[in-house]
Amino acid sequence: MLSRTTATASVSVSALSSTNPSRFLCHLSLNASRFLGLKKLSCTSPNPLSDLAIIRWNSNKNSPRSKCDRSRMASFTTRASAQPLKNPGELIESVETFIFDCDGVIWKGDKLIDGVPETLDMLRSKGKRLVFVTNNSTKSRKQYGKKFETLGLNVSEEEIFASSFAAAAYLKSINFPKDKKVYVIGEDGILKELELAGIQYLGGPEDGGKKIELKPGFLMEHDKDVGAVVVGFDRYFNYYKVQYGTLCIRENPGCLFIATNRDAVTHLTDAQEWAGGGSMVGAVSGSTQREPLVVGKPSTFMMDYLSNKFGILKSQICMVGDRLDTDILFGQNGGCKTLLVLSGVTTISMLQNPNNSIQPDFYTNKISDFLPLKAATV
Repeated sequence: MLSRTTATASVSVSALSSTNPSRFLCHLSLNASRFLGLKKLSCTSPNPLSDLAIIRWNSNKNSPRSKCDRSRMASFTTRASAQPLKNPGELIESVETFIFDCDGVIWKGDKLIDGVPETLDMLRSKGKRLVFVTNNSTKSRKQYGKKFETLGLNVSEEEIFASSFAAAAYLKSINFPKDKKVYVIGEDGILKELELAGIQYLGGPEDGGKKIELKPGFLMEHDKDVGAVVVGFDRYFNYYKVQYGTLCIRENPGCLFIATNRDAVTHLTDAQEWAGGGSMVGAVSGSTQREPLVVGKPSTFMMDYLSNKFGILKSQICMVGDRLDTDILFGQNGGCKTLLVLSGVTTISMLQNPNNSIQPDFYTNKISDFLPLKAATV
């Protein structure tokens, strides 16, 4: 019988053994930040994940904020050490839906990972619902559909959820004003999803070639109607975009700062890791001194959206990913079973590092270990 062991502890054994109170509190705060999907946790700042459910345009400044570190650290749980996936059939039968990350799980760069087509076909033959969730915002759902097709995978647009779509869906969910605009630091995927949602936007790739001439007395203008700045992975990132986004966030009343994700690295090719969207988000966060509201993993926004759209019980979902701090935390925050695959970012040494507090239910080499006679040996 598959089960997950939980404990009320929120720190690692190594932290508990420390006699240094400052080190203990630092470790405690770090664990809470990882659990909440935030870069930095502070009792003086609202919690973006809690605010997902309550934020509204022109919301009352005096509205109740969520309790901060104390209540969060008192309530969350950590899991026992992950177990190798020795009985994949049992896991398959225990859930109705599999949510797969894409980069590092289905493909690396533009190269399909071995055994993926056969695995997806097998799961579909058993009546399992398959959903593909990616933090990569460079493409729209339609564009990702074409990538799946190019790789020989039969996946419908309705089964794909990218963080570019999540950004547009979030803005729609809070009734983003029709007369306001979104400034985009990111690529075409975000623009296409905003357009489909009927939301005005500016910026994106076309600002990639713009430069600032820093002459004496130069004042950079910006659009006062920008009500949100959305930051995602951007290969055309430059100083102009940082300054424009900073001005909008700091000077436009009520302007939202939204991040599609905070991934440190990404797989642009299968040869090495590349700086991820978190580097762009970090630049804007540094210049504005503001923390973004993250709509991609590990925020629960997409999980709640998927659960409502398909009518899925979260306990009947298994989240499969290659990253601990996004994919696995995403599944855990949503109350799902979790499976880590070692075909992407996370290695077995990273998983078993004593300083790692994020433990999936199971781990295996790659998703083709689901296939008969391929039980994991890791």
